[in-house]
Amino acid sequence: MTERKQVLLRLDPAVYDALARWASDELRSANAQIEFLLRRALAEGGRLPGNARPIPRRGRPPKARQSAKPPEKPHGSPPERPGDAPPGDTPPDDHAP
Repeated sequence: MTERKQVLLRLDPAVYDALARWASDELRSANAQIEFLLRRALAEGGRLPGNARPIPRRGRPPKARQSAKPPEKPHGSPPERPGDAPPGDTPPDDHAP
């Protein structure tokens, strides 16, 4: 993978604060917001290079798809409800004599 360019950018503090708030509203870092805005401006001006790679996605990777089906329940077994313990793992009945 090609290394990304690092650029020192000097901004007016008020401009940076506004940019950082906007980035936060969009759930991006200030750096990602700057790149997003620069790419959008280049695309609107017809100057975004055709070989520009997409912005790398950050965060949690997507869940892997399960290739196998979950095991089927025996016919006639009651449906599971959230919070039900598996058979044999039920807590003792506190109200039993």
